[in-house]
Amino acid sequence: MDFQAGILRDGSPMESLEKQLICPICLEMFSKPVVILPCQHNLCRKCANDIFQAANPYWQSRGSVISGGRFRCPSCRHEVLLDRHGVYGLQRNLLVENIIDIYKQECSSRPLKKGEHPMCKEHEDERINIYCVTCEVPTCSMCKVFGAHKDCEVAPLQTIFQGQKTELNNCISMLVAGNDRIQTIISQLEDSCRSTEENSEAAKRELCARFDALAALLEEKKLELLERITREQGDKTGFVQGLIHQYKEQLEKSSRLVETAIQAMEETGGAAFLMGTGGDMAMLFLPRIVDASKGGRLEKIEHGYENMDAFSVSLDHLTEAVHALDFDPVEEDEEYFDGEEEEVQE
Repeated sequence: MDFQAGILRDGSPMESLEKQLICPICLEMFSKPVVILPCQHNLCRKCANDIFQAANPYWQSRGSVISGGRFRCPSCRHEVLLDRHGVYGLQRNLLVENIIDIYKQECSSRPLKKGEHPMCKEHEDERINIYCVTCEVPTCSMCKVFGAHKDCEVAPLQTIFQGQKTELNNCISMLVAGNDRIQTIISQLEDSCRSTEENSEAAKRELCARFDALAALLEEKKLELLERITREQGDKTGFVQGLIHQYKEQLEKSSRLVETAIQAMEETGGAAFLMGTGGDMAMLFLPRIVDASKGGRLEKIEHGYENMDAFSVSLDHLTEAVHALDFDPVEEDEEYFDGEEEEVQE
């Protein structure tokens, strides 16, 4: 029901059929041979070849190289892949060709009705059949001979019609090819986006690995220097502890001498002291007491012995180096799209 209503609105069934037989490129009825694309849309072989050549400008110069090309269907933008035979490898739509033959036979047998051809407004009985090149308008023969265009340059209407349709066809082919190039650029930009993300993640991982290795090296060096300080600390404290032990022994000896000397001092009689045990003890211990009173000849530590300034480490240069860390300068190659952006803008 809806199909019949559509036919009544659009005109006769033949007119509706004619609209289905129009090529989307040249806007003319399909010309033999008609090729059918993988997306089931039809094109004139010439129009398909024009689109293919525009999308693959170097295909003809490939010679015997076995390679194909690609272009997009002008109706649905589906990508069509072709082999080395190009458009001639596409299958012909014989059904559409037969329908066109039947349609043309039917049209040739129908008589022309009044109103099917545009008529001149100045001369109602004259059909518009020529084109005024000077005024750039269609007109009739009477206007050229007697009317407003008698001094103008004219040309056959069909010639101008075919020329403008050819020009329009070329423009459509250029637009389709331009759309293909834009789609190619978009694909390249999307690939560039993905590659940038992947390369960034790889660069981050590499940077983290390098800093982790540097941190591990610093930690290892720190432990090594701490070990050296610990060894030096052990050596110095061991030496000082030995001296403390020696001085304590000297102190004990001196204390015993003091006690013995005090006992000898308890003798009250001079003769008894000198002739008795006190005198012998005084003669025996006197040199030792004198020697002990001088503090002995034990080893002493030098001034600043406990100082550990020798183990001071300057990290200023490393700090400056860390602050100066930056990525290595790399000469980046400029990306070109072979002038595709300029062509698309044109």
